[in-house]
Order: sequence, then structure tokens, then C-alpha cells
Amino acid sequence: MYPTSAKSLTASFRSGDLSAEEIIKHTLHRMEKFNPILGAFLSIYSEKALRKARELDKKKKKKNSFGKLAAIPIAIKDLIHVQNEITTCGSQFLTNYKAPFNATVIDLLEKEDAIIIGKTNLDEFGMGSTGEHSSFFPTKNPWNLTCSPGGSSSGSAAAVSARLCPLALGTDTGGSIRLPAAFCAISGFKPTYGRVSRYGMVAYASSLDQIGPFGTSVEDIALIMDVIGQPCAKDATSIKTPPPSFSLTQNLSGKTIGVPWKFLESLPKEIKENFTHSIDLFKKMHLNVIEIDLDLLKYSIAAYYILATAEASTNLARFDGIRYGNRSKRAENLDQIYDYSRQEGFGIEVKHRILLGTFVLSAGHLESYYQKAQKTRSLIIDQFRKSFTKCDIIALPCSPNVPPPLGNNKSPLEEYLQDLYTVSSNLAGLPTISIPCGFNHEKKPLGMQLIGPYAQDISVLNFAHAFQKMTKFHLEVPKNFEVGMPI
Repeated sequence: MYPTSAKSLTASFRSGDLSAEEIIKHTLHRMEKFNPILGAFLSIYSEKALRKARELDKKKKKKNSFGKLAAIPIAIKDLIHVQNEITTCGSQFLTNYKAPFNATVIDLLEKEDAIIIGKTNLDEFGMGSTGEHSSFFPTKNPWNLTCSPGGSSSGSAAAVSARLCPLALGTDTGGSIRLPAAFCAISGFKPTYGRVSRYGMVAYASSLDQIGPFGTSVEDIALIMDVIGQPCAKDATSIKTPPPSFSLTQNLSGKTIGVPWKFLESLPKEIKENFTHSIDLFKKMHLNVIEIDLDLLKYSIAAYYILATAEASTNLARFDGIRYGNRSKRAENLDQIYDYSRQEGFGIEVKHRILLGTFVLSAGHLESYYQKAQKTRSLIIDQFRKSFTKCDIIALPCSPNVPPPLGNNKSPLEEYLQDLYTVSSNLAGLPTISIPCGFNHEKKPLGMQLIGPYAQDISVLNFAHAFQKMTKFHLEVPKNFEVGMPI
């Protein structure tokens, strides 16, 4: 059977079982076949990927050494710059913007011989949790094509879930990696804020945004984190000390998992039963499970959407049709350039968030909303810190819902509540992973989050890896997307 994990693919290349060109041709064939169905990719770098693969094969013939990610095809959320390629951010506004430089993560990946295969679809500027707010076309869930794959990193999640590639990068501002990972039954990791450089990523909310990976397994997540989890002099928010190796060998004996059961009282029955069963599996590993108090998380959605939209209204002010973005053809003077270009360029969800952010920052409302949200954020950070004096890791469901149908026209508030269990990790800057933990009666995926203390990314991955050694949910592939022999 053709290998589908990043670890097995690079091993097959190194052993000579597969050439880099064979791997990329197989990848491109699946992308050509399935992307029209899924809407996962906005652009595909066929020629560039094949050229890189042939260079690697020549390098192998000369018996030169390879990087850690040799011959692994990787997809990139179209919010991250790849030099000389279009970065659309999922918006019609930026269809003419060609990135003049690589994001730091792209340089790190290419240095280790990864092969970038294309840019993935997303909710416009990362604003959305369903994958339907792309201004091009919605992304569909490989497990059920009538359902949402989650957002905003919808294309990256769908691509990995359908095994179009073993690894992809997304960005997470309030759950935009973890929610689609849960809805698509794959692993998705939001590192500690500052662990992965944000240089070259188009900002949504700068104090919350974080680049992170999707993978078919925690092992693959650890493999890519060993490459991208490095300090960056170009990013002022980067953690300046490099982490130790992302090794999945930590002894978890005697460790403790904290669960805020009171916060989960309103969880739907089927999702709560699945989550409880997942916690019971940890008990079988002889880990301790205790109840912790995280009652302040009930305020996290309100605090998050005030802070995130406030930062978004500032960050998106640069898109004016002059410095960036398509200029309106209707404009006849400077004011009209600003007004018409933004009116035509931004989608409805982006406009909603800019308006909300401008409102909470306006005179007369700054203290009532923005400053109170900042204080709430500080209290949430403090409550997490106190909880981690009692436990090593915190477990939560990923979502209060299963993947919803596409086009069900939820109100903005209903959609925002999808992030109920995810936004607190961004407010506190904590490392958090989503891992598949089962399916509901309709075979819709369910995900569990594991949250670690600040900078304890490796510990989070070790707990997640221990769970995956006990289960096989991460090995399941959506029906009709099974992988055959190489092309």
C-alpha cells in the first residue's frame, strides 16, 4: 500500500522505494482528481513541485545528505507568503498580490527539502469557522461532502484528511486549526504563541494569530514542528530560545489530566459521552484525572470577539486599493478609491468584523468593551496558570457540535459559538492540539483538545501521541478517498 504519513513517505524516498518525482506525481494526480470535489486548493504548484522533486532525485543519486522533510509534499494556507506566488487570503481583494518574499516557515521547510505543492482555501482573511466565507468557493468535508470542514483553515484540513498530502500549514486565531482538524478527523496543533514565526503571515489579530501544522498523526506533527518551531529574528513576538527536540519519548507515568467538568454541563449527550470515553482511555494508561475550575472560560467568546475584531479593524486598514489590493474601477477621486475598493474587495463577514472592531475601539466604547475584554483575558490567563499547578495537561472537547451542513445560514452568534472551547487557548497563548477521538452515529468526526502550560509544546504532543497509540481513529480515511498504489 502507498505510504500516506509524512514519516513513511520520507522513509520510502530515503530507502529508494519511491523517488521524489513518483511521490509528487502521485500527489498531483490525487489533487487533480479530488480538488474539484473538495475545493481544498486555490492554487497548485505543479511545475515548481516537480522541478524540486527532480532536484532531490539528482541529489540522491550523488549520495548527498537530505533534510528532515525530504520529498514530503506540504500544502500552505493562502494566508502565508510564498515568494513570487499570489497570496489571496481567500479574498477577491488580493487576487493581484504577488508575495515579494518567503514567510520564515517557508524558508525553514524548503531548507529541510520539503516540497511545497500549493496554497489552500480559507475563510476570507481567516475570518470564519465553516470554510464558507472564502470569496472563491466553499471547501467541503471529505467525510461528508454536504458538511462544513470547519474553518478558517478549511482547505489545509480537507487536503490532509483526504490524503492529498500528509502535512499542511494553517493559522489559528481562535481555533482555526483545531476546529477543522476535529471536523476532518486529523491532528491539528496550535503551538505556544511565538513558538512558530509569524513573519510572512498576513495578520488577522496579531496578539492571537499562530501558524501551526495539520498532520495525519501526532508523529507527523512532531516531525514538522522540529523544523518550524525555531526562533526568528524577523518576528518581534518570536520565542527567542529554541525548544529541545520534539521527541515523543516522554514518560507520562504519574501525570495528571485536568477536566473542567462544570464548564461542559451543556455539552450535547453524544459528544459528552464520547469525550468521557476518551478520558477513560487516559485512566487506562494509569494517568490521574481530576476536576479543575475554569469557570471564567464562559466569558472567553465575548472577550475574544472584542479583541480579535479590534485588532482586525486595525490590521485590515492597510488594504485600501492603493498600497494593497485591487483598486475599484468606479473610483474617480481619492475618497472613492478607499470607499469603493474596500466595499467591492471585502466579503460580508470581513465587513462585519471590521465594523465591530471599529465600534469597540471608538471613543465612548473603548473602556466599556476593549479594556474590559483585556482585563478578562488577564483573568483567564491567571486561571489557567493556577490550574496547571494541579495538573499537567487540560482536556476539552474541540466543539460543542459535529460538522454542520454547508449553507445552513447560521446567525453570526451561532457561528461564533462554534469556537466556545477553542478561543481560550489563543487568549492565553497556550499550546493546544486537536486529535480525533471518534465519530457520532452519522459517522461525523469528533475531536478532543489537549492544552498544555506555556512553552510546553512537547509535553502536549506526548500526551496526544500516547492517546493515538491506544486508538486507531487517526488511521481512518474518508470513504472514496482511500489511497491506492503510486501512479
